[in-house]
Amino acid sequence: MTETERTFVMVKPDGVQRGLVSDILDRFENRGLKIVGAKFMRLDRELAEAHYAEHEDKEFFEGLVDFITSGPVFAMVLDGQDATRQVRRMMGATDPAEAEPGTIRGDFGLDLGRNVIHGSDHEDEGANAREIELFFDDDELVDWDKIDGSWLYE
Repeated sequence: MTETERTFVMVKPDGVQRGLVSDILDRFENRGLKIVGAKFMRLDRELAEAHYAEHEDKEFFEGLVDFITSGPVFAMVLDGQDATRQVRRMMGATDPAEAEPGTIRGDFGLDLGRNVIHGSDHEDEGANAREIELFFDDDELVDWDKIDGSWLYE
């Protein structure tokens, strides 16, 4: 069986408020990605600032923190072959106006500041591990075998 990887994904407050969590989760599961961790939570300011630390010096930082702490989020860790790249493609362009139809942001996103979902960056090798560690303790991640694994990967 091929090596898999884990990736961090979060349905943002606008996605939660609009009742899109199950639709988004269905897309990932239908693709063959496996949930190894999930939690419904509300970010406090400290966690939000740590999550967006790379943007701390940018003018939009405060707005990001205010938005992500404005309501509950659904954080998850998905596992699968090339999971980070798959999730990024499924999410679509950051700006929903530029996202292709069929992507999560293309189908559900309305505004750059309300783009429904966050996923770790596949071009930043440390992003996944950092974000997973920020949101999940090791004992909150579950290793398990999906019965259809042999049908998904060579």
